[in-house]
Amino acid sequence: MLSSEKKEVASMRAQLPLAGVTVVDFGQYIAGPAVAMVLGDLGATVVHIDPPDGPLWDNPANAILNRNKLIVSIDLKTEEGLAEARKLIEHADILVENFRPGVLARLGIDFAGLRAARPELITLSIPGFASNDQLRHDWRAFETVIAASSGVFTDMGLNRVLMGINPSFSPLPLASAYGTMLAASATVLALQARERTGHGDHIEVPLASAVMEGLSYNSIRIDNYPLRYQTKRELEIERRRSEGLPMDMSYDDLQEFLDPFYRSYMCSDGRMFYVVCPSHKNHAKRCLQTLGLYEELVAEGLREQEDTYLPVSQWSSDVSLGVYPLPKFWADKIATRMKDVFVTRTSAEWERIFGEGLFPGAPQRWLKEWIADDHAKAAGLMIEVEDPIFGRMTQPGPVAWLGESGEAMLTPNPRRWATFDDALAALSAMKRPQLPAPRANASGGWLDGIKVLDLCNVIAGPHSVSYLARFGAEVIKIDPATPLYDCWNTVIFGMSHMRGKQSVLLNIASPDGRVVFEKLVQSVDVVVWNATDRQVGIMGLDAEGLKALNPKAIFCQLDCFGGIRTGPRTDYLGYDDLVQSATGIMLRFGGSMQTPEEHAHVGTIDVMCGFGAALGVAAALYQKSKTGIVGRPRTSLSALTGLAQIPFCYDYQGRRPFDEPSGRETKGYDGLSRLYETASGDYLLLCASEADLPRFDGVEGLRGLASMAQSEREAFLASAFMTAPAESWQRRLVEADIGVSLCENIETIRSRSARIADGRPGTDRGSYSFSIFPDHPSGHSVTQLDPFAVRPTVGAITAIAPAEKYGTSTRSVLKSLGYGDAEVDRLVASGSISEAWSTEYLPS
Repeated sequence: MLSSEKKEVASMRAQLPLAGVTVVDFGQYIAGPAVAMVLGDLGATVVHIDPPDGPLWDNPANAILNRNKLIVSIDLKTEEGLAEARKLIEHADILVENFRPGVLARLGIDFAGLRAARPELITLSIPGFASNDQLRHDWRAFETVIAASSGVFTDMGLNRVLMGINPSFSPLPLASAYGTMLAASATVLALQARERTGHGDHIEVPLASAVMEGLSYNSIRIDNYPLRYQTKRELEIERRRSEGLPMDMSYDDLQEFLDPFYRSYMCSDGRMFYVVCPSHKNHAKRCLQTLGLYEELVAEGLREQEDTYLPVSQWSSDVSLGVYPLPKFWADKIATRMKDVFVTRTSAEWERIFGEGLFPGAPQRWLKEWIADDHAKAAGLMIEVEDPIFGRMTQPGPVAWLGESGEAMLTPNPRRWATFDDALAALSAMKRPQLPAPRANASGGWLDGIKVLDLCNVIAGPHSVSYLARFGAEVIKIDPATPLYDCWNTVIFGMSHMRGKQSVLLNIASPDGRVVFEKLVQSVDVVVWNATDRQVGIMGLDAEGLKALNPKAIFCQLDCFGGIRTGPRTDYLGYDDLVQSATGIMLRFGGSMQTPEEHAHVGTIDVMCGFGAALGVAAALYQKSKTGIVGRPRTSLSALTGLAQIPFCYDYQGRRPFDEPSGRETKGYDGLSRLYETASGDYLLLCASEADLPRFDGVEGLRGLASMAQSEREAFLASAFMTAPAESWQRRLVEADIGVSLCENIETIRSRSARIADGRPGTDRGSYSFSIFPDHPSGHSVTQLDPFAVRPTVGAITAIAPAEKYGTSTRSVLKSLGYGDAEVDRLVASGSISEAWSTEYLPS
């Protein structure tokens, strides 16, 4: 890069929200370096410390993880190395590490002692298991070990259960991805709180807890769950279990148990096209109309129930278009017709038709195709970096950005190795922050006093705001006076993401409703909405429109395909499942174009994106406190898929083939790192490397492995593990300090980690913690994951309240805006507002 270009990039980076913030990154593998990468992308000056022999994880992804960083080699096991590290620390705002609890302290870098001397310091630890997890905190917590222990591989989606592939392996580093976004957002939230209190914080984010939060929509238990919400796959699993039948369904037979608006269809070009149009009042109808099927299906008896929030016993028909799941008779009929239509066009033609028609669908693509995709590159979802080792390298773009400065994030500095003196000079050149004197009592939440207006739907958007509530934010959630989505989508998902919120039902399109809406916008600090640019403009919440309403309000936008720049598909609608199909996740999980599968769990990318929005809000709040500039944070589902696939989401000349583990038969990476069945019938996840081979000589039953040919290891281990129960093997391997875990399932983890809700957030309860709400507002007993993955020492975490019934706070919120009861009654009568969608909380 020419010197003039370097100056221009440096000038642009100076406008980023974290410009001036200094970070020392001790992290290895993924999570620690990824957090520091995110902070560096947002403008922080980052020094990364590697041991003398280089990084502990040798992967091309390190080029991504260490962009915008100076890399320094320091031996912390020597006095000279310790002295160098401490000098760097003197100039740092933030320290990051992701070792086992206590490892860094034993090397001489004690975060507690450092913060005692400098209370403004923010320190972040990202262990595999919680430091207060007495069973597991000393385990070698590699990515797959955490996944197995946390139930990620067992009961991994209804498809895999019905096919009898249980447990099932996935190479996606979900624990590190969720941990990265939780830790990065928490760090910046602590940073903005420091501007007010003068206090830093020590934050722990255990990866096992992080992945549980990422899968929180999969771990909720609702007693007496109404039959109307159970899918054909769930009913078939229940039938087979009750009748003692095997789970042996073929992939092709399984497709006939899927909803017609939630499945893949073969197109004329031999590529599958994924349709995700369930639950919405208009999407399924638009889909059938565009396919030319709507009129004939209506003539055959397909109906649209006017009020699907009534109990099904009160419906005028046994079916309603736009409700999930559909009855089997109608699902089969509609799917058969749709198959015949889809095969008449190419997947690219259907993508344009769906995108321009404003209903969600996307072709199945391989990751390699996504990395080179025209939209991904045009939007800045994939960027080019001149890496000193790999040359011109395509990497995932930023995970979150601010509209006014995001352009600078598209040209990151490549990683650079530096001397200690260079690194010290870079950190010391940053002006030290002017902070208030630390308050004697700074134990409140990081977001105390912040008011948030939540306009979001489905999962990603509303989850981001619920996450903010645990830090003390006051949240008002707006939904339409008449629902657009069915109650499977709103009420079931809402039991998780409506926690800690006041619910208002409002018809913003009506004149009176618009007045209420504008008053609400004027009363808050932050507005969050998952919507496309087109929708934002129509609502009048673009930059100029919001400035006229509330020039001090931060507006955070999430969408499906958005990036820093506008691309050809920026305004296309979409959900989690669609970015899975568009970015290669479904083909990796399924293994071929003929067998795509959604990546098992509900909200896999949604929740990650929600944490990305929270990061954007935190960065905007920090920028506002430092400069007075009111930013517009943004993220998208597509932007987070790069992090979810970071071990293999890159390309460069000479890259090895895209042949990483994929497909439902995959059990792991190799003989030393894979799933094994044991004598008890339970499965074990082994995670070891060549360097660990000598350790096996100390394990009863596995001696001699080190001397075997690599090709013989898998068969030897498979036979050996069948000689003893899984728990016995886990004990032996843990004692030898080899990475291992039983393949747990979420139901078991929940049952042994749950307690009656006691008003505490669960941060004191190890790596897993659930609360049982026997008096849940729904009238059902509900068990939910606690808000426990982020564990500050100074800041407070709130055990957020259960989700209230939609509309419960409509009247009280309007009264807080100055409306009297008579005026509220008039607005209810006119349809401008509503106080409920249904008589029952969870319609039966």
